[in-house]
Order: sequence, then structure tokens, then C-alpha cells
Amino acid sequence: QVQLVESGGGLVQPGTSLRLSCAASGFTFTRYAVTWYRQAPGKERELVARITSTGGSTNYADSVKGRFTISRDNAKNTVYLQMNSLKPEDTAVYYCNAYRGGLTPVDYWGKGTLVTVSS
Repeated sequence: QVQLVESGGGLVQPGTSLRLSCAASGFTFTRYAVTWYRQAPGKERELVARITSTGGSTNYADSVKGRFTISRDNAKNTVYLQMNSLKPEDTAVYYCNAYRGGLTPVDYWGKGTLVTVSS
């Protein structure tokens, strides 16, 4: 059974940090690029950070560059999103997506984890 399970969300104060995890099972995780997306209330889902299957390349939304870091541990089938210097505008549900391209592209989604940044 394919699963992507996000964890690590919560309520935090501005300026603090959180680390989100995305744990994969049921598919060959090491062949998939992984992207963190987020969706704030009343807004469209947006890309936050992406990492290639090997972890050799990453990219970030301008709004999080220098504050967020995406990484992966393929031995643990897990991708992380380290979020520092959190701002109220980072409040959103954060989703993990695993994508494999090719002749038959495949992608999987997690159910999301809520991050609330508020004083």
C-alpha cells in the first residue's frame, strides 16, 4: 500500500523553527523526486521546496529561500523540511508529493500537516 505520511506540524511562535517529515512506504522511494507544497486558507497550493531523487539538487520558493532546507534520507525513505525563522505567512497545510517522470509519470500525495505560526 502506497503511503506518504507527513508529520511535525504544530503551533509555533514567529521566529522559531519546525522540522517536517514525510515518510514514504509501498513504492521505490529512491526513484522519486519529492516536493513540499503548502496551502494557506483561501489561497492556492504553492510549491515550497523540491529535491531530486538522489538529493543532489534542490530548489525553493523565493519566499522561503534562506529559511527552509529540504533534505532526504533514502535509507529511511524520508524527506525533511527544516523551517527556521518562521513567519505568520508560513501558516498553511504542508503537503508532501513524490513524483517520478518518464513514459508513465506517477505521483503520490500525503494528506498534509498543519503549521500555524502565531504569537
